[in-house]
Amino acid sequence: MSRSLHLTTVIALGLVVCCAAGCGYLLGPSNVQGVRTIHVPIFKSDSFRRNLDYLLTEAVHQEIKLRTGYKLADADSADTVLEGRITDARKSALSETRFDDPRELQLMLGVQISWIDRRTGRILQQQTFPIGQELAMHSSQVSFAAEVGHSLATAQQEAVQRLAGQIVDLTEMPW
Repeated sequence: MSRSLHLTTVIALGLVVCCAAGCGYLLGPSNVQGVRTIHVPIFKSDSFRRNLDYLLTEAVHQEIKLRTGYKLADADSADTVLEGRITDARKSALSETRFDDPRELQLMLGVQISWIDRRTGRILQQQTFPIGQELAMHSSQVSFAAEVGHSLATAQQEAVQRLAGQIVDLTEMPW
């Protein structure tokens, strides 16, 4: 009886795996074929906010290491290059006290990204994460309140982490 139960379980598990594979799900990292290494130079920045370019570059490096099968490489030996530019960084008040002091603030970052195959010169992905009312969900925005211990530094770190996740999503193979 236990042998037939074991066989039934194995068959059912096999069917689940086959059905999941047929539905477009991939097991393991979903890399672009032939690409093994990626170079991410320090992001350029049109913003006057200090060190955002370094924070975002470091966050993208960490996301690539954690979530993809790509290896980070130097510019001369990498298969591809992921270039980026911070196009906009805005801080605005969401609410104020009765004395016009900001109570809750919002930080928004906009970025342009290009992922280029160095071997062929072909652009693999190109995306802009602009700031604007209609496209706000494609940029990175974080709200923070100084009254409860949040700071601009923690908000920048959170915004950069969210944006790095969206950027690394672009390097995944479409199904």
